[in-house]
Amino acid sequence: MSEEAFRLTSPDGREMDLPVRTGTVGPDVIDVARLYRDQKVFTYDPGFVSTGSCESEITYIDGEQGILMYRGYPVEQLAEHSSFIEVSYLLLHGNLPTSDELASFEHTIRRHTMLNEGMLRFFSGFRYDAHPMAILSAVVGSMSAYYHNEMDASNPTHRDIFAHRILAKLPTIAAAAYKLNVGQPFMYPRNDLNFTENLLHMLFAVPAEPYEIDPVAAEALDLLFILHADHEQNCSTSTVRMAGSSGANPYSAIAAGISALWGPAHGGANEAVLTMLQEIGDVSQIQKYVAKAKDKNDPFRLMGFGHRVYKNFDPRATIIREMCYKVLKKLDRKDTPLFDLALELEQVALNDDYFKEKNLYPNVDFYSGII
Repeated sequence: MSEEAFRLTSPDGREMDLPVRTGTVGPDVIDVARLYRDQKVFTYDPGFVSTGSCESEITYIDGEQGILMYRGYPVEQLAEHSSFIEVSYLLLHGNLPTSDELASFEHTIRRHTMLNEGMLRFFSGFRYDAHPMAILSAVVGSMSAYYHNEMDASNPTHRDIFAHRILAKLPTIAAAAYKLNVGQPFMYPRNDLNFTENLLHMLFAVPAEPYEIDPVAAEALDLLFILHADHEQNCSTSTVRMAGSSGANPYSAIAAGISALWGPAHGGANEAVLTMLQEIGDVSQIQKYVAKAKDKNDPFRLMGFGHRVYKNFDPRATIIREMCYKVLKKLDRKDTPLFDLALELEQVALNDDYFKEKNLYPNVDFYSGII
């Protein structure tokens, strides 16, 4: 980062020079770290809309232009040419892996998907109708009681082991939470399946009969994971960093991030899309609810439209929309009335002047909720 100076004059005439930092991409930033020490004033920026809390070489977002990049690679390229495991390697290491590096990384992930048997017994303590995010947060937090030998965040080897472990075991934990909810037996992971195939197996297989993995479902899930792999200093990422800054073990920090992710204004947004579709109920009710969404005095909101960061369009939505239609083509539409409702709502919003003027286009949560 190169440095220039920004001269600040306080109301009482005092002057100071604040460093202006220029990154490899994006707008310049003013370093205000000394502002209180030298001028006895704070900055005020609710929601961090003009504040970068750290230097980062991981992710870049331009909300005005609809750009999302991981380690300098446009997300569109990665979605087309890479797998989620390859993107995970890129985010962790800063470069795309060679074929040997990818094979070694994927092998490590596949062989660490099993949970300690004591952790599986932990699931029996939850009510059958517990929200999966509640279970996920609790079980991830409990991992520090089972895998406590490598939790020193200042140790590069420990960080590497933790990253592999959390990536490998989270799908197993999520699938176990689902199985508890539907009253089915837990399915152990299989080392012969790739990341998303294994998750589908653990979610939907039962011991009584063979389970055939749908390649389109596996492809769609892999794409979803790529598009959600990182999103700069969002709420859950900032929560993990804040918790970790105290020296808390990484499992506790991730559990805190999961709790933040649960919110309907963040990771819970795609769940909120489904809740909204269930409230609308039928295609015949769409115009009524669109009118409610336009009414400033009505509390109803159309979920999955517009984005706090992307002021024009969400680049992830453009990618995932095609996959959404690919998934829908394979389904029996008689059993999926919410899908037809969602697609009709999409067309109404895309062609309505009110939504177009306000750039309220369908975002990634709208399509991921449907999938």
